[in-house]
Amino acid sequence: MGRLTGFFSVNGDALIDATNIASDGNYAPVTAGTTVSEIINDPAFVDFGRLLFPVDRTISTDMTLTDISSSNVYVWYSEIKADTTVKIINRLKKDAEEGNQIFFPIYSEKEMQEDSSKKDTGLFFFRGEPGAKFAMMNAGGGFMYVGAMHDSFPHALEVSEMGYHAFALIYRPDDAYADLARGIAYIYDHADELEVDPEGYSLWGGSAGARMAATLGNRDAMRYFGRPDIPQAAAVIMQYTGYTAVSKQDAPTYACVGTNDGIASWRTMQRRLQTLADYGIPTEFHAYDGLSHGFGLGIGTNAEGWVNDAVAFWKKQME
Repeated sequence: MGRLTGFFSVNGDALIDATNIASDGNYAPVTAGTTVSEIINDPAFVDFGRLLFPVDRTISTDMTLTDISSSNVYVWYSEIKADTTVKIINRLKKDAEEGNQIFFPIYSEKEMQEDSSKKDTGLFFFRGEPGAKFAMMNAGGGFMYVGAMHDSFPHALEVSEMGYHAFALIYRPDDAYADLARGIAYIYDHADELEVDPEGYSLWGGSAGARMAATLGNRDAMRYFGRPDIPQAAAVIMQYTGYTAVSKQDAPTYACVGTNDGIASWRTMQRRLQTLADYGIPTEFHAYDGLSHGFGLGIGTNAEGWVNDAVAFWKKQME
């Protein structure tokens, strides 16, 4: 199979690396040896490929997907799997190749021109079945960076494979809550064209992202952000956070954490959920023996499969 090489222009105003385009128009799948630079310049990812990786950290674009699947890049995280990284990129590539839009800016061109930081935001869309409900995934990163490749993309992929729509939010660490509110509003306002059921959605998050999910899951949150017409989330799914704020207006909450987490105490999380339960709010809590902070899907650990439990909890809240 022949290949084009070098660069070509689109409408005379953009240069796109054509190295990975096959002569029959199909894109070759990425591998663990594919570099960050190759992915960023892949035509499937147009001008948003850089947002697949943390833009708030300095990362060499010569790194391979194996290199980048490390706690040296995704600080505070564990159980990072290169195979999962490859699977995520290939799923998004395939969707793009088939003509599906996989990335949605949440701010208008005018808003991004007025505030350039808003260019570092958006939603990666992992499609489920037409008309299905949606989950919003929020990665952590200590409000220093967005660890999506380990802490929201894998969750979005897995939930989409169950038939639900899943969106992974890329947000600004210093304005995360506003970006999450805008992301929810974007999906709600474009539900028809996205083929999404906007009712009964769930908010997911790990670490800092869990704080975001819990905060925006409060019944009054969207009113605060100027959208009282948007209903409360049916469920909040949260991992490893020391978030302690609690309210009778909070959403039903599923939480999980490792017992060896040196950042988020499992006892702190358990106490918060017990308070919610005392208020009559549905909860479910899991502490996984021996796991440390940021285990993501927990593949190969005693937490593996927790996403199935979380989805079952979400479904129960929609009955």
